[in-house]
Amino acid sequence: MRCEPQWSARAACTVLASLPEFGGSGGRVGGWKRVAGSIALIAATTACGTDAPPADPPSAADTVTSTTRTPRIVDESGRPAITFDPCLDIPDDVLVEAQYDPKSKRPSEYPMETYTFLGCSFEGTFHIPDVLDEYRLTILAGNVTLEEEWEKDGHVSSHTNVNGRDALLQLDPSNKNNCAITVRTDFGMVIFRRTYFADHAREVPIDEWCSDIDELVAQLEPHLHR
Repeated sequence: MRCEPQWSARAACTVLASLPEFGGSGGRVGGWKRVAGSIALIAATTACGTDAPPADPPSAADTVTSTTRTPRIVDESGRPAITFDPCLDIPDDVLVEAQYDPKSKRPSEYPMETYTFLGCSFEGTFHIPDVLDEYRLTILAGNVTLEEEWEKDGHVSSHTNVNGRDALLQLDPSNKNNCAITVRTDFGMVIFRRTYFADHAREVPIDEWCSDIDELVAQLEPHLHR
């Protein structure tokens, strides 16, 4: 399988070998520019305690709770920070209801000098014997504008909206069994790309590639940060 997805990372091939290629239209990220990013390995760190007695806990008046998470990756482009993380900001129960396995999530990230994408992929649980083996979903949050996406992939895109958000429905006949909806956000856009894995050897009709994807994205959209 090729390991150069659009908005891709060659060094991530071994990690992403089982994932479908992605980009709004399903083409390679090289449509914007050749990318050589990598998947970051997240390490947990622990702090050592001391023998000193613990300090008094702060009062409620002194406690400040931050509602803003520091983005796990930033770039030097001056573009907005990505405030939606596809692997962290969609609750597990919502994924289960949408028929995707939360335990299957696989994070990816593509830091570039001029833009950044945070990604997450999920394996589906919906199965129809002799018809559909499973769907797989890749979500990419990027600080690229919807207008830039239209300029790049307008030939395979049509304008739509999701719960009032401007969006693009993207169907590339050359990228079989794939369909995407890309929605506008305050920081840029989020791509929801679904791949249809058939449970048979026949060709899947193109009019089935996007079946009900609008309902799926409408179900997940409320968890985006506007």
